[in-house]
Amino acid sequence: MTVFSRRFAIVAPVAAGLATALPQEGFALSTSEAQSLVDKLVADINKVIASGKSEAAMIKEFERIFARYSDTSYVASYAMGADGRRATAAQKKKFSATFNGYIARKYGKRFREFIGGRLEPQGAKQVKNYYAVSTTALLRGEAPFDVTFHVSDRTGKSLFFNMYVEGINMLLTERAEVGAMLDKRKGDIDAMILDLAKAG
Repeated sequence: MTVFSRRFAIVAPVAAGLATALPQEGFALSTSEAQSLVDKLVADINKVIASGKSEAAMIKEFERIFARYSDTSYVASYAMGADGRRATAAQKKKFSATFNGYIARKYGKRFREFIGGRLEPQGAKQVKNYYAVSTTALLRGEAPFDVTFHVSDRTGKSLFFNMYVEGINMLLTERAEVGAMLDKRKGDIDAMILDLAKAG
């Protein structure tokens, strides 16, 4: 069994439960607000897809989109998992900034594959203390598939904190990826951050 598969086998059962364990106090988000956030997010993604810009320019645009619409602090903290408890404040800050760039590169490249197509909003539904907002990716020459965003207002504003692309859970995937990088570096957080800066 590979390091990655070991990490995923350990993390997945726990993370599956934690993914819905956002703070509930102050939960006032409505279906329409969650849908509105994703409508704006999708409009911005579609605009970049159709822009004809270079990959590097698109990645910069996607980084701005993720920073604007996603709960970056939650996603970064979740990705680091239990290892975050032994990280210094400086390491956490560096990891968060590096992780945000990594996410933009990785998922920006995925969205760039949608050139010639688009994301089309489908609807939202409440799931415990967050909303799942569904969209359909319509690509030329491919069967449509689902891209779902999980939206919460735990920070006081509506932001997405997880994303499923063709059934792949971003939170679970990135926690396993970061964990595998740490395993490779024998738990050295600084070395993992350097690796992360080149990944995606």
